[in-house]
Amino acid sequence: MIFISRKKLLYLAILLVISTLIIGWIAPQANAVELEIDQEGEIETTFADNQEFNINMLIVSSLVILAILLFLWEPIRADIIALTIPIILVLLEPWSQINIDQALSGFANPATITVLAMFILSEGIQRSGLVQILGDKIVQLTSGKESRQLGIIVGLAGPIAGIINNTPVVAIFIPMIKNLARKTKTSPSKLLIPLSYASMMGGMLTLVGTSTNLLASDISARLIGHSFSMFEFTQLGIVILVIGSLYLVTLGRHLIPERIKPEQYDDLIEEYEMIDYLTEVVIEENSPLAGKIVGPALEELDFEFDLVQIIRSGKQFMEPLDAKSLQPGDHLIIRTNRETLLKMIETEGLKLIPDKAKVTEEKLESPTQGQNLVETVITNGSFLEGQTLAEINFLARYDATVLAIRRGSTLAHSRMEDITLKAGDVLLLLVTEKTLERLRHNRNFIIAYEINPTDYRQSKIPIALGIISTVVALAVFEIIPIVISAIAGVIAMVLTDCVKPNEMYEAVNWEVIFLLASLIPLGIALEETGTAQYIAQHLINMIDSFPPIIALGVFYILTALLTNIISNNASVILMTPIAVDAALQLGANPFSFILVVTFAASTAFLTPIGYQTNLMVYGPGGYKFKDFMIAGAPLQLLLAIATPLFIYLFWGV
Repeated sequence: MIFISRKKLLYLAILLVISTLIIGWIAPQANAVELEIDQEGEIETTFADNQEFNINMLIVSSLVILAILLFLWEPIRADIIALTIPIILVLLEPWSQINIDQALSGFANPATITVLAMFILSEGIQRSGLVQILGDKIVQLTSGKESRQLGIIVGLAGPIAGIINNTPVVAIFIPMIKNLARKTKTSPSKLLIPLSYASMMGGMLTLVGTSTNLLASDISARLIGHSFSMFEFTQLGIVILVIGSLYLVTLGRHLIPERIKPEQYDDLIEEYEMIDYLTEVVIEENSPLAGKIVGPALEELDFEFDLVQIIRSGKQFMEPLDAKSLQPGDHLIIRTNRETLLKMIETEGLKLIPDKAKVTEEKLESPTQGQNLVETVITNGSFLEGQTLAEINFLARYDATVLAIRRGSTLAHSRMEDITLKAGDVLLLLVTEKTLERLRHNRNFIIAYEINPTDYRQSKIPIALGIISTVVALAVFEIIPIVISAIAGVIAMVLTDCVKPNEMYEAVNWEVIFLLASLIPLGIALEETGTAQYIAQHLINMIDSFPPIIALGVFYILTALLTNIISNNASVILMTPIAVDAALQLGANPFSFILVVTFAASTAFLTPIGYQTNLMVYGPGGYKFKDFMIAGAPLQLLLAIATPLFIYLFWGV
């Protein structure tokens, strides 16, 4: 079920009304285009001096602008916004030129199906534990030196992301890096942004490195009749990865701050600044709470606090606690602020024990009873996005106590039930071993926790690698199309038990799939209505006096700026038709322009919201929004120069 607040619905309605008014005001200003018949009897569209813009272009461009605004603001989930686009295009068919078959073509598109299959293939590698084994080797090789850790993580994440899709790579590496940082007393903040950036650049090594490449390949085939081969742009990807990696291990590492200090990272209670919010108290003989059942007793109290644990005769009890009775002498670990604590001590017959009041990680965790403090990252596309802890009844659903919420560098300790959760948020949880096991296999979370190697299928490593290699080889030698080899690979993963049937569906990021399928018709509408040609014409008018390589640079910058605001897939869908039309009007190589848009769309270094891997590391690294700008701007500028230059050298303009 999707929860949308009344406030968001009101804002959405206002935005739609304003957009409608703008369209209604501008539409009468747009004149029809002039049609001419050439010598071969073909109909040509020409523009009179004051008749360049027509109603079809107006409606499609207005829809594009509205979509960008909604993706930026996100009053509802991005995939739900995207799903409305085919509906609107069909309803506006006389102007959008999109019929029902075209509107639904994204769901049958080879790129969409291949991306879906690659998520499942990546799951086979993840379940084998191969990357976790590599993580253990990193600990041995680096000897606790941050510079070595950084070099090896960048050196591993980039190439791996070229094979198994960059998003699962980051999901696998986050817990590995968190544990590496804890073992070696280094700050995870220094390693997580480089992980995200390296995975982005590594995704440009092969066709299957990221969903954007597959989508761009399909668009390229439709527009110029040339789809990408598996290693079509690998030479450029290697150059970009080498340049970016050198930046990250030299200048870049000095621009990334230690948001989480190594000394804090020894203890999650200190890291999350919980010392002033967690307290141990004892129930006195005359307490009004004595003899009461926990659930009803807590409902009667008008205080903002959580009961985390009950300790009775040295034995710890945690969630679910509602059915337990409270007894004199029980020790309670509660989460609240100092002011509320003092009021509770005064009115509820609680006693603060000075020498035991400070709650540590060791006190909360109980190895014998399997109680653990864990960090969980809300994944992109999780159903928790846009909801509060109260709305999803988090405590009852997961049997887990939320102690704190981290969003970037911001920590929340109070009124957490009312906080609307976002992708990238980190929840500090106190859980039992049983709950932890459930969360490990829940795709709504990434557990920043060292999972026992026995949880992985290490015997399947050769099989999983063999399947991936075969899928790639079949596509490289053009024996069968990549979409068919990928589907065959999925079947092989399931038949060999590398991936269980139920895991197959959990492995897919359905938000990405719906975004891809729903936005493809918008790109078709840009072409069908001539909107892409019109925009390209005006861009070319501005840069016509410059060499074509400058035009490549302009399209890199425009696409990179756009992808830092909206999704990479949306950027490539919107910018590729415009880039192709611009190339044709310049008499340049359209394939080079497609490549520059493709690479720019997958290099969103400036914001945590521009690319999902940035969002995934935002909370675990404790970053501020500006950290991505400071660390990413020089790299974005460097690649804005290098990418067009090497495209020119390799493919010409």
